[in-house]
Amino acid sequence: MTHTALLRPRDSDALRAEIRWVANTTGVSVALGGEVHSEALLLSEFVGTLTNRLRGLVIARASGLGGLVLDSGRPASVADYRTATSITHDYDAPVSEEGIRSMLAVPVIVDRCPRAVLYAAARSGSPLGDRTMELVVQASRRLATEITIRDAVDQRVRMLELTTQSAANAPTVAEELRDIHAELRGMASCAEDDRLRGRLHAVCARLTHVLAGEPPPDSPRLSRRELDVLSHIALGCTNQEAAQRLSLGPETVKSYLRNAMTKLDAHTRHEAVVTARRHGLLP
Repeated sequence: MTHTALLRPRDSDALRAEIRWVANTTGVSVALGGEVHSEALLLSEFVGTLTNRLRGLVIARASGLGGLVLDSGRPASVADYRTATSITHDYDAPVSEEGIRSMLAVPVIVDRCPRAVLYAAARSGSPLGDRTMELVVQASRRLATEITIRDAVDQRVRMLELTTQSAANAPTVAEELRDIHAELRGMASCAEDDRLRGRLHAVCARLTHVLAGEPPPDSPRLSRRELDVLSHIALGCTNQEAAQRLSLGPETVKSYLRNAMTKLDAHTRHEAVVTARRHGLLP
């Protein structure tokens, strides 16, 4: 089994969590969704369904409501699924057997490609409102960010595996890995959601552990911000460049760097980076 397979959890777990969040937050009759495989959507996650007719259903591009958003890359809704003129009616039978009337669907877009679709549906004839749409869009964006992070982790680990296969390319690949690590830390520093920010930092810590090993017990303890700054300094960034990447002021960056150098007993920026790597704090 490769490092990539070990690091990446199943995307269906993250999809299931967002489907449950949609159901609990919106109060809709049914919430469901699925991942995109080979240009088709496979429905796999459900909350509130009464039958199994939708389970395992494969939705083709441009077919039904899910196929419409899969094809357009934009959210869409229908007030009455059975009479809607904006969609094809390839899936009327399973939808009708669930008693679903109104429905909305939101694609999960990663790097301009649909990776999943989230649905909210009601058995009443009342259209689903803007608030419900906003919440499902919110869930889709969280899921898109989660998948983006996982993709970045996989990319980095695959590059790590390449370093073991080709020693001649190791310096170049190692620098690219460090760049990706710094970019992940930059994403974490700009994340507004506390839970997402915490998960991003956890991913960075796991990656550092994979690349640099477990830090010794007596290693200096650097704060997240100090590590954020130091990871960009390790790439050769100036204080100004690190500030731009981390959305901080140059003086703030200088302060974090000074604190990190003090903790590492380093007299120069280069010495701080080398010491941090020796202690397993940076890849």
